[in-house]
Amino acid sequence: MPTILTWHDIALRLFLAALSAGVIGFDRDERGHSAGLRTNLLVGLAACFAMLQANWLINSNGKPADSFVTMDVMRLPLGILSGIGFIGAGAILRRGELALGVTTAATLWFVTVMGLCYGGGQIGLGLAAFALGFAILAGLKRIELHIQRQHTATLRISVPADGMNQEEIASLLTRAGISLTDPSFSYEGLPSESKVFGWTLKWRGAYEDSIPPRAIQELAARAGIRRLEFTG
Repeated sequence: MPTILTWHDIALRLFLAALSAGVIGFDRDERGHSAGLRTNLLVGLAACFAMLQANWLINSNGKPADSFVTMDVMRLPLGILSGIGFIGAGAILRRGELALGVTTAATLWFVTVMGLCYGGGQIGLGLAAFALGFAILAGLKRIELHIQRQHTATLRISVPADGMNQEEIASLLTRAGISLTDPSFSYEGLPSESKVFGWTLKWRGAYEDSIPPRAIQELAARAGIRRLEFTG
């Protein structure tokens, strides 16, 4: 990292940090994810400015003869990395067994490190980080969409008192490749009126598949099913 900065160096580093963070942020916005263009721009430029400030102060590093304070300018970028952890933690949400926003948090952390590379003058390293990061976020997403993953949902079915029993419904779903756990049973109204069955379902499907499995749709269309609640 050069100890003397020119305005040309500063402009180049800021431009590359803004360009790289902007492209990643635009890709996030275009795909409908949180932490898009503006967020990534602010994070990347903030990291770059922090490293430029550290670079600027590096000539004053050390302990003056008339002072007991020793300046460690590298604590500034370390503080930036610690601070981005709080922003990343706020981007992560938990819904049931799923943790949402982990990629968003990782993207913010990655863009911060990329900005630090540019701010510190490691232009080649910053460009390599940008190329790899963009390839992972944009390129691997297409591959990820074709990966089969396990989905989890809850199912509640209301049937007449003299309708299908719990074993019959469970058998239909099991034959369709759906795993059932946590069975429950209750009455709706009087025992002579309706009975309600419930399960936790697990099945394998497309990565972002939000449509209930075909077996659930066929079950909902059956005569004798008063109500079916599917919560994914």
